[in-house]
Amino acid sequence: MANRSPLVDAYIAKQADFARPILTRLREMIHRACPSVTETIKWGMPSFEYHGLLCGFAAFKAHATFGFWKHDQVMPNGEGSREAMGSFGRMTTLRDVPKVTQFNTWMRKAMHINETRAATPKRATKPTQRASSASPATATPSTRRPKPARPPIPMPAELHAALAKSAAARDTYAKLAPSHQREYLEWITEAKTTPTRDRRIATTIEWLAEGKRRNWKYERK
Repeated sequence: MANRSPLVDAYIAKQADFARPILTRLREMIHRACPSVTETIKWGMPSFEYHGLLCGFAAFKAHATFGFWKHDQVMPNGEGSREAMGSFGRMTTLRDVPKVTQFNTWMRKAMHINETRAATPKRATKPTQRASSASPATATPSTRRPKPARPPIPMPAELHAALAKSAAARDTYAKLAPSHQREYLEWITEAKTTPTRDRRIATTIEWLAEGKRRNWKYERK
């Protein structure tokens, strides 16, 4: 199908035996609820787009997770599960996957949220004109060689799921410059142990929700 990605096929195929049926079931449910959805891989995990990011899932050593990108708006009243990152907690068997009727209700709500946001016109901003001391006739191109771009750091699936649960943290992260986003990603991915990684993700969400950058403590007040 045109809106299915072979990258998602490959992702599911390489997962553990327990995870493949869960991810396959979720994938089918997503497409049935939203036939116009498109698939991609973001931050190393399958993500589904419909007027922007809609949802995503991931598999780990002993469980799988699914998360709505705007979880706190789709499930504002404590619906789903909070036992693990994601919208449905830790899924280890097909019994943990939500019923189709309930899933479709949530999906329709998530779709409507994205549709509404996409239909809202953005405020126009006035273009600014930068002053230049050199006229076009005298300006010369720079002879400096651009620095080679550093390879991007994939967002950990756990951070992606945690951001989906916090609108404030998600909005701050989206507004950060790429260099400041990278500071958080480096800090998290450089953790040597899983507990340290989890603590750093929790701290990242806390700081982002407060509108802070990674090195806010060292910024001039």
